[in-house]
Amino acid sequence: MKSFARFSSSVRAARRPPSSPCFPPDRAALSLCAPSGVDSLASRTGAARPPRVTAARTFHSTRVTAAAVQRASAAAPLPVPVAVPVRTEAAPNVYRLGARPTAHLSPNVPHIKPQSSAAALVHLRTVMEGDVIPALCARLAPPWSSGLINECLELLSGGGVRVSQLCHLGEAARALEGRRSALVVTEVLASLCGAVGEDVVSPSEAVRIYSLLALCHDPASRRHKVLLSALHRSTRRQVQRLNASQVSDVLQSLLKLQQRQAIPLVLRLSHRASQVLKDFSDAELIQVLSTLMMLGHHSEKLLSAVEEHLPAGGVLGKCDPELISTVMEYCLQMRCRSEPIFEAVAENFVNNAENHTTLQIAKQIVSMGRLNYLPQCSSEMFKKLESILSARFAQFQPRSLIEVLHACIHLERFPLNYMAKVFGPHFLQRLRAQGEPLDKIALGQLTQLHLSSSLECSYYWGPRLPFFLHVKNFSSVDHAFETPMESRFYNQVKGPLTEMLGGRLYNTRIFTRSGYTIDVEMCLDENGYVLPPSQWDHTYKRMALCLDGEKRFCSKTQHLLGKEATKRRHLRRMGYELVQIPYFEFEKLRTLEEQVQYLHDKIFPAIFKFNH
Repeated sequence: MKSFARFSSSVRAARRPPSSPCFPPDRAALSLCAPSGVDSLASRTGAARPPRVTAARTFHSTRVTAAAVQRASAAAPLPVPVAVPVRTEAAPNVYRLGARPTAHLSPNVPHIKPQSSAAALVHLRTVMEGDVIPALCARLAPPWSSGLINECLELLSGGGVRVSQLCHLGEAARALEGRRSALVVTEVLASLCGAVGEDVVSPSEAVRIYSLLALCHDPASRRHKVLLSALHRSTRRQVQRLNASQVSDVLQSLLKLQQRQAIPLVLRLSHRASQVLKDFSDAELIQVLSTLMMLGHHSEKLLSAVEEHLPAGGVLGKCDPELISTVMEYCLQMRCRSEPIFEAVAENFVNNAENHTTLQIAKQIVSMGRLNYLPQCSSEMFKKLESILSARFAQFQPRSLIEVLHACIHLERFPLNYMAKVFGPHFLQRLRAQGEPLDKIALGQLTQLHLSSSLECSYYWGPRLPFFLHVKNFSSVDHAFETPMESRFYNQVKGPLTEMLGGRLYNTRIFTRSGYTIDVEMCLDENGYVLPPSQWDHTYKRMALCLDGEKRFCSKTQHLLGKEATKRRHLRRMGYELVQIPYFEFEKLRTLEEQVQYLHDKIFPAIFKFNH
């Protein structure tokens, strides 16, 4: 009986948790949250505690004998004291704040004041090692989290915490909920603001700060604005030290923070991305290009690097199809008619299109159509597209399918079999069934498909688009079907044109019955003479002058965009005599005489051709 009593008292003594200078007695379980390879909190402070009897438990039996307890107690070694680490010159940057008062703690929050500030600093530094904080925050109960937050506030008030640890602490506090955790985040950002201001932040630490700000940014906070501004300047100075992964991370953080005004930083990041392009993974390059598109920034150097890297050595065939589609989207947004990229993409499409999703297929075909690029393997490409449409027609989303067919007519490829399907009542019902009203872009695309079937495919006798769904005016549909005439270019042409005709015998911005807009229209009689406005009722032939500004062409080329090429074909089919006046020809002329002679040479041969 006495031995049993001695056994019970020894078990109770062994199970009583040791006191800690940082945590209340009931928090000894926190040491269980540390991952393998990380010492418990108490052993790192050098405080000895009684051997734990629970180490003698087995999975095979729940019975515990006094002998087993004594053997386990004798075998358990005492913890070895660990010296407090001292920072050397090679250690990471540590930002020390000036003397600041300790944060006021509410009397309603349970807290045990540590015995010494050095012990508290060791405890919190230990917790910050590795992935311990996320593990702790995932398991903290409300009574424990309040104490941990209070100790974090005390540590921050004393300074001496590294920038990476500040970011780690801020992310952990951000994961918690409540007013006290928000106070920790505020204190962390204040410390980071001082570190960034003193320019002691490394590139990797700058990336961490951007990630933290993306989690807790308050656009109305003046402190956040000051921190972001200083961080932008610091990162610009160190952008050449960023690796590919860090460039991707910073760009994503800028997008989350809606930093569209940080143009100098975005420019340097895109330039750095062109230098380390080969180091990007497919996912990272997709993120970089997508972010630049969303920020509205285009980099010719980055695109040149893509042109050099992707088509070479069969790299494109090994890429993620999503990367190929994103590159094509980027080219489309830049209006870049890149022959190396488009030829490689077309060849890859012929060989691997079966492995692409319907949306990826749509993005590739739409980019080629809108940039008016017909690849050398176009016959094989359209055969492959036709086979995919036949096999997977129902898998295409209605709007994606319309965009694919609409892009085909830009390249003078008329998908008549599928026009019959999209003009049918079943497809139109399916288009409406998506829960949104028919948008004007989709209706405009259907209208142009209808015009192509009527004007360019006289042998098509299938269903037509109902008249009440036709777009009446293409110019009002977000410039998706024609680019408006540039006022500056018109003012350059107006004077010489009036001089040549001997008066203003023309009209501007005329709407046709099909919905297109004509820049300058002149009316001719049966003999080819230009009629004054008072006699336009006797018009026999109409002449349309296309004043083609820079935005109607692919970037830095003389190739019209797909929508402009389609508009001109349709106007000719409607009976207009077209005369094109491109900006790159007219702006070379310096004198009025040269300009008048140029317009004469452009217009009168067309009249002579019509007259004979």
